[in-house]
Amino acid sequence: MIIGVPKEIKNNENRVAVTPAGVSEFIKNGHTVYVQSTAGNGSGFSDEAYKSAGATLLPSIEEVYAVAEMIVKVKEPIESEYKLIKANQLLFTYFHFASYEPLTHAMIQSGSVCLAYETVEKTDRSLPLLVPMSEVAGRMSIQEGAKYLEKPMGGRGVLLGGVPGVKPAEVLVLGGGIVGTQAAKMAAGLGANVTIMDISLNRLRQLDDIMPANVNTQYSSEYNIREAIKTADLVIGGVLIPGAKAPKLITRDMLPSMKKGSVIADVAIDQGGCFETSKPTTHAEPVYEVDGVVHYCVANMPGAVPYTSTLALTNATLPYAIQLANKGWKKACLENNELKLGLNVVEGKVVYEGVAQAFNLEYTPVEKVLGATAN
Repeated sequence: MIIGVPKEIKNNENRVAVTPAGVSEFIKNGHTVYVQSTAGNGSGFSDEAYKSAGATLLPSIEEVYAVAEMIVKVKEPIESEYKLIKANQLLFTYFHFASYEPLTHAMIQSGSVCLAYETVEKTDRSLPLLVPMSEVAGRMSIQEGAKYLEKPMGGRGVLLGGVPGVKPAEVLVLGGGIVGTQAAKMAAGLGANVTIMDISLNRLRQLDDIMPANVNTQYSSEYNIREAIKTADLVIGGVLIPGAKAPKLITRDMLPSMKKGSVIADVAIDQGGCFETSKPTTHAEPVYEVDGVVHYCVANMPGAVPYTSTLALTNATLPYAIQLANKGWKKACLENNELKLGLNVVEGKVVYEGVAQAFNLEYTPVEKVLGATAN
């Protein structure tokens, strides 16, 4: 198969989808890899490293899309890329379709095969290609939250861990999944008082067993959230419904009850955000204020630490990408249910129910498409 690795062009996105080591694995399996020149620079991987691994470098993104049968990316295509995508071309990347309708329609119209990292799912309901970036984003949310609590950054001027004689900050974490767990660990390690909320009592029991003494668990309900945000200095939104829009847990009417200069970091922003007042921001302009509350809603948080993120992402995605390249997307998805669940849009049809529901689009069961489509 011919694999293309374009340079990411989303604002301040420095990750790259495949490392030189990944290129070497594709080559060993008999595939051809084209990498856009300088694609790896932001992550610390030089053009020379890709050439040494066996890749052919191409100077432009247009050339990469034109030659590739499978495009491997990090982030969803942005508007300038839509016209480059060909019918029947396989795109393997994060899409987060349910958060952005224009992208969904563009991919339907392209006739391409869109396999989304974020909905590849194991039998235990875990999301193996979302986990590594959720780990990064969860940990980063505390770093960024602590920074924006500083007065020069617009915050209350609170040190997360406090000092002897001065109480530490109050951190509220919404969601006990990967993001929430990593955020709570980081906040607890810095000495904050942490409350983590979830709707699963079993998950709360697990967290109660493994978390340090300065982390408390609480069942998530609108009443409990309304009460908790009154004293919170930093709120982390880490809820996830795979492939669907995130629920709005903090609404606009709740903000006046929060402390002026408190910070909310919406890690669910890729799926539409879990705060009603959230809107995607960039690393260039990461925050804005609503009713005195600082909002941090960067849609590609791990892009700020691209070396770590690229290695972590490739570790997870490469085995699946090799399967797709070796077998073709249809056979690979028929033989591996985890990959089958990653299919979102196939040759003009929406095959992931959460995406269809988000925009009232016609839903086609993925089994029907796999049975009827020739690769």
